[in-house]
Amino acid sequence: MEKKIKITEQERLFNITEYERKFWERGIFPAGMDEVGRGPLAGPVTVACVIMPPEPLIEGVNDSKKLSEKKREKLSPLIRETALAYSIEFAPPELIDEINIAEATKLMFKRAFENIGVDCTHVLVDYVSGLAIQAEQIPLVHGDALSYSIGAASIIAKVERDAYMQKMHELYPMYNFASNKGYGTAEHIKALKEYGPCPIHRRSFIGKILGQKQ
Repeated sequence: MEKKIKITEQERLFNITEYERKFWERGIFPAGMDEVGRGPLAGPVTVACVIMPPEPLIEGVNDSKKLSEKKREKLSPLIRETALAYSIEFAPPELIDEINIAEATKLMFKRAFENIGVDCTHVLVDYVSGLAIQAEQIPLVHGDALSYSIGAASIIAKVERDAYMQKMHELYPMYNFASNKGYGTAEHIKALKEYGPCPIHRRSFIGKILGQKQ
């Protein structure tokens, strides 16, 4: 059995800036974009767009799903302070219900890019392609683990959405949004059946759970 070779954090950062460095070497600062919250039964989809400088590189930046909540909350303000520019957009449940999850997500990618506040010609995007934006798009499968900029975007989007769901927990404690963040856990589904939906539930996602015809 082969032993896994451990790499240093500097080596890891070098690896995940491979796509960015191709642009930085040409004096181009690409944006990274990612979303969180496509799957939950409640709450918004949150998209972040961020332009990171070549230095300083922030240790620990990675796919937000690979990081603990504590680590994400520590990294998010560092990313915001270090970024050349960033923006965050929310697709509310009613928009998701109206135009569907895929279209709502694409619209938020468009708005996040347009609201970045600086000129940007190239965008690294996690998975999504064909966005209606005036920039060259480089879609990457599992981009949040392959690209430093996309990873940074995933972190600030996740922290922002989680904070929102914590506030919603205070309004609707019966669903325990503080813990499940709107995802369809057994506890959440049980509460949904017992209490019915609240204003931030996605009606297009919960019909079958509540035995309603689509």
